[in-house]
Amino acid sequence: MNLHTRTLAQLAAGLRARDFSSVELTRELLARIEAHQPRLNALISVTATSAMQEAAAADGVLARGGGGPLTGIPLVHKDIFCTEGVRTTCASRMLDSFVAPYDATVVAKLKAEGMVMLGKANMDEFAMGSSNETSYYGPVRNPWNHKLVPGGSSGGSAAAVAARLTPFATATDTGGSIRQPAALCGVTGFKPTYGRVSRYGMIAFASSLDQGGTLTASAEDAALVLRAMAGFDPRDSTSVERPVPDYAAALDLPLQGLKIGLLKEFFEKGLDPDNERCVREALKVYEKLGAQLIEVSLPNLALSVPAYYVVAPAECSSNLARFDGVRFGHRAKDPKDLMDLYKRSRGEGFGAEVKRRIMTGTYVLSAGYYDAFYIKAQKVRRLIANDFERAFAQVDVVMGPTTPTAAFELGAKTADPITMYLNDIYTIGANLAGLPAMSIPCGLVQNLPVGLQIIGRHFTEDRLLATAHAYQRQTDWHTRVPPGYE
Repeated sequence: MNLHTRTLAQLAAGLRARDFSSVELTRELLARIEAHQPRLNALISVTATSAMQEAAAADGVLARGGGGPLTGIPLVHKDIFCTEGVRTTCASRMLDSFVAPYDATVVAKLKAEGMVMLGKANMDEFAMGSSNETSYYGPVRNPWNHKLVPGGSSGGSAAAVAARLTPFATATDTGGSIRQPAALCGVTGFKPTYGRVSRYGMIAFASSLDQGGTLTASAEDAALVLRAMAGFDPRDSTSVERPVPDYAAALDLPLQGLKIGLLKEFFEKGLDPDNERCVREALKVYEKLGAQLIEVSLPNLALSVPAYYVVAPAECSSNLARFDGVRFGHRAKDPKDLMDLYKRSRGEGFGAEVKRRIMTGTYVLSAGYYDAFYIKAQKVRRLIANDFERAFAQVDVVMGPTTPTAAFELGAKTADPITMYLNDIYTIGANLAGLPAMSIPCGLVQNLPVGLQIIGRHFTEDRLLATAHAYQRQTDWHTRVPPGYE
């Protein structure tokens, strides 16, 4: 039936009209997963049997005139969200056999909406990476060119949406892990304000930076699912008790008079000229729609990468201390004593990038270095947040490129961690400041997608989605499908 070519919003309308059933839709997407998974490696687990059962149940609800806008819509969860009865691996050998005894809040909320889980998406191990090459289960491949990376850490989620294996995938963003793969795979990635979406049951990497979000084809689709995901959760101490707007109803907010800040530092050295051309052409569309462009500066932005790679590893070293081979996760065979158990379980269970970040984090938190590195990085974080506050005193949203370049080749940067880390130079700032941000497709460079990044004030998700939706109504970049996946 070629249902995979439709957006989530179109699928929702079709299901409500009974033009097709959730069972038919789910069956078609499972067939696509079976056909394309060997090449893409976008999923770690496929839950075909339970998916068909959930789809049949959704059809029953819809037939009785019940359900909501998401009932019967399939999705894929990033394998960092705990799913009751289904293994949750974080793409690590450490959790290869871990089956969560409960659902993450995000999973539970979407399940309550009647959504159908197709499986769990591949990712960088414990969300640590910018290319989806650190997974214990092998790298995900970019559907636009299988020799290239899809971005990370939510690369499996982005590749699955881009290849139209699912209309929606959950994702997480610690330093750009939703927006960067969205840009490299040509889909819409949305990171809400820190605290807007519950982190309960989302296995922690860096607790003050991690935020759950969405990967979809369009901003309209993101608005539909974000409303279901967002909201206060008493089980998450970082969750913010604040009303959740109807994001879909706010999509038609007018752009006339909108003040767009052009981030001066985003257009300086390091940005590929072709990427810049696509971004500037997108900005011209906004001008035609009545928006005003104003240059703004974030003078401390250059410090975002070093600050992030102190704060994030410090928090990861603490969070991952629980994986010690004693209570759950990988356990070394025949340990000689407790110390041997710890050393070999962690040595065997964690990959190279995770070990690198644990060691870095342990170092910056150690006696004698805590003040010199960790405290200083937190002060820099405050300076970056202040820069954004000054910018938002002049403008409503800020825009710029999501990534310096289009997708790069698999293996091109794995030997040079610093070069790999610089892929996140445009995205990290929003995480350090806890701001909502998104990436939308805005062009192609040598048949590879380019992303436009939009960042807003705290809790202005509705404004960001409306701003993106207005652009997508004028262009068709978000409808482009990689060759061979039409």
